[in-house]
Amino acid sequence: MQIKNYKDILKKELQSIYDEQEVDSFFNIILEKLHGLKRIDLALSPEKVMDGTHLRQWKNIVSELKKQKPIQYILGETEFYGLPFLVNESTLIPRPETEELVEWIIKEEAGSKKQEERLIILDIGTGSGCIAVSLAKNISRSEVFAIDISEKALATAKKNAEANNVRVDFILNDILKVGDLKQQFDIIVSNPPYVRILEKAEIKPNVLQYEPHLALFVEDTDALLFYRKIAQLARKNLDPNGKLYFEINQYLGKETVQLLEDLDFRNVSLKKDIYGNDRMISCSL
Repeated sequence: MQIKNYKDILKKELQSIYDEQEVDSFFNIILEKLHGLKRIDLALSPEKVMDGTHLRQWKNIVSELKKQKPIQYILGETEFYGLPFLVNESTLIPRPETEELVEWIIKEEAGSKKQEERLIILDIGTGSGCIAVSLAKNISRSEVFAIDISEKALATAKKNAEANNVRVDFILNDILKVGDLKQQFDIIVSNPPYVRILEKAEIKPNVLQYEPHLALFVEDTDALLFYRKIAQLARKNLDPNGKLYFEINQYLGKETVQLLEDLDFRNVSLKKDIYGNDRMISCSL
């Protein structure tokens, strides 16, 4: 079978679950994973065919997609900030808005006057390690540490650091039980759990069924639990000239700003993502 013809089969199989744009995206991702081809390669060589092994692989992937399993989990990998990352059901799938957070940190540090000094960074709730690894890769003077409560997530994060040829010191710990971070940091960054239970109705089934709830949800009664705890730790363990960065719940921007101001943080800056949602905050002591 010619590979290009399988696109029509894919659409027919998945049209009741996914929109056309999503199916096109799936086709291009699988094309590169199984055949090492980009869309332009197939356009230039439309006669390319798949053998029986490839056909079985395509069918297996489609079968998983019908269960609404994320394509990243099916293939076991994704891309984040231009880097390859292993992902599985112990780690969240990195999101574009988290890339924006990483970009913000990198740009601010690129404009820093202290380019020759070592920069000590802590990523809290690292998951796949996407933030920690990306910062280590793009800020050459950095020394990066990362904390997570999940052993399985940390095992994946360690593989991602090795695959991207960076050093990150990974720490297994429950940040809610940490009394002191033991050292000072120039940057503390976190994308903690922030989706309230009441917002579950907005979450797509593929996320609810497959991504780790431990990394997603907080109780409605204390939605800023992690932000408060991390900010309190930052009061003690952030360098006087350092910065604290968060990815936040888009519906709780004002509340998160108020929390940080109540803890006497200065220069609190609320930033929108490319979709116009309140998504990131930075502040300093």
